[in-house]
Formats: sequence, C-alpha cells, structure tokens
Amino acid sequence: MGRLTTHILDTARGLPGKGIRIEVYRLDACGRTRLKEVVTNDDGRCDAPILEGDDFTVGEYELVFHAGDYLRRQGVEAEEPRFLDVIPLRFGVADAGAHYHVPLLLSPYGYSTYRGS
Repeated sequence: MGRLTTHILDTARGLPGKGIRIEVYRLDACGRTRLKEVVTNDDGRCDAPILEGDDFTVGEYELVFHAGDYLRRQGVEAEEPRFLDVIPLRFGVADAGAHYHVPLLLSPYGYSTYRGS
C-alpha cells in the first residue's frame, strides 16, 4: 500500500523539528485542494502516514511547512519578514503503490529535501 510520510530535522540545532504544522494539498488543472493538516511529533515525524491507501493517488502534491512559526518558538532571532517562513514543496507521485518519504532538513537560512524511503 502506498503512503506519504515526512520527517523534519532542525540541522542548525541537531534536533527533530517538533511541533511544525504542515498543510497537504493535491494539485490539478483547477488549482490546489487542501487535503489535511498535520503537526510533527517530538521526533519530527507525524504519528501516522500523511496520506495512504485510496487517499494517495498518482498526481502532484504540495506540502506546506510552517517553518517560521517553529523558528520563532525556538527563539531564533531574525529580521522580519524572515528569510524562511512558509516553505511550499511541490512534488509528483508516479506510483501510488510506493512509499514516498519527503523529509525537510531545516535551518533559519536554508533547507533541503529528497525522496527517502
């Protein structure tokens, strides 16, 4: 059964990205449809797959990471508006039966991602 998961690591602090809100959207020719919202746990992960089974289909998706709120809570000083605040990450799913793990490696001035397993 296919599924979508994520994991957020605060690379500046060397800790999991705890309590980060993530919005999940499906993209199509008409725009984007909000599917759900999740919050990362103490390990920087979600307690369950973000999407799975019939809810996870071939197509394009967007994860919207609310990193600025997290960085403010961590006491990271920065000019406002912050360099990084809301991070939209768009990606395609070609095989809905596969596991798509989309982690976010976060710091106050940069981020990276990849397709993990």
